[in-house]
Amino acid sequence: MIIFRLIAESFRFAADALRQNKLRTMLSLLGITIGIFAIIFVFSAADTFRSKLQESIDKLGSKTIFIQKWPWGGFGDYPWWKYVNRPEPSLRDYDLLKERLTYAQGVSYEIYANERTVKYRVNAVEGAGLRAVSQDFNKTWNLEFQEGRYFTENEGRAGSPVVLIGAALAEGLFNGQPAIGKKVSVMGRKMSVVGVFKKEGEDMMGMSQDKNIIMPLNLARGMMDVESGRYDPTITVRGYDHIALEEVESELRGAMRSIRKIRPGQDDDFALNKSTIASDQLDTMFGVVDLAGWFIGGFSILVGGFGIANIMFVSVKERTNIIGIQKSLGAKNYFILLQFLFEAIALCLLGGLLGLLLVYIGTLIAGSFGFEMVLFMSNIILGIGVSVIIGVISGFWPAYSASRLDPVEAIRS
Repeated sequence: MIIFRLIAESFRFAADALRQNKLRTMLSLLGITIGIFAIIFVFSAADTFRSKLQESIDKLGSKTIFIQKWPWGGFGDYPWWKYVNRPEPSLRDYDLLKERLTYAQGVSYEIYANERTVKYRVNAVEGAGLRAVSQDFNKTWNLEFQEGRYFTENEGRAGSPVVLIGAALAEGLFNGQPAIGKKVSVMGRKMSVVGVFKKEGEDMMGMSQDKNIIMPLNLARGMMDVESGRYDPTITVRGYDHIALEEVESELRGAMRSIRKIRPGQDDDFALNKSTIASDQLDTMFGVVDLAGWFIGGFSILVGGFGIANIMFVSVKERTNIIGIQKSLGAKNYFILLQFLFEAIALCLLGGLLGLLLVYIGTLIAGSFGFEMVLFMSNIILGIGVSVIIGVISGFWPAYSASRLDPVEAIRS
């Protein structure tokens, strides 16, 4: 109970100091407020941005591996000259992998061409993404339909003129009318719409099916060179949920090296890309951002800590005779120390809460400009924790000095 009484009394002393010396106290708290605001605002913006990027990465799937010519990366010194002469993933690679892989629930071959125009009667939508895929595309990606269905096995094998379209394309072409069965024109050919994807909205990485049109690979083979590097051919492999990603990757690497006839000791001439690569790059990138936040706010907090220490030394000086009376009445040294220490923590908490309030106002302002920013609970706890730590550090020596005062000399002062 004595601890709670000390805390209540310390908050009362802090409130009295603020009320009696408003300008002095507010100027001293300004450093803590600005420091907490800088750190938590940077962290909140970075965490919001990161969570949105992570949502995009999660769409790739935790058990999905992409066989491509180029490894993901590109930050810093990217050794592009090591990869430029690699062969693109081929249909031969795809066919042999389907036969050899035992840990994969789906293997698909995909190409992508952007900036295509899709027409329906007098309506046209420009800038659509055209993707040609093999039959197992629905096993390697999670697809949700608001209308229709996926390609049948016969449609995929025969290369039937059927397509799946995104919700934005359906809205732009058909103005809210049912899309199934209607014929759209793509690259000069008429194709029947058999499915419309659910509306997703564009994420931070621009991954969305809303403006995509998807056709069977065998249909695209009569319209373009599906093994050309200009269409970024990719073989996508999704492993079974009960099998570790490392085992799927190991089997896949062994199969690809065998198919490409790569001798032991030679480097791979293909890249196995997966979502964990992107996640690791996010960790590195946002680690630098967090460090910058600490660096920016650290100086303000340091100045604020000196300000709080100065206030506490002045407070000890002003209440020296009261300390003497308390000690003469039997107050222990730890009681005096804790009293001033809690007062310093209370002042720092006040500055920290003002800083968090400014961050919250900043999130509202950012939201009004269309950028959704979230003040996460972890960042609130961090701001409060930093405030308490600064209070302990800046208040300890003044509190210790007060606890060591001689009661007779203190009363005389």
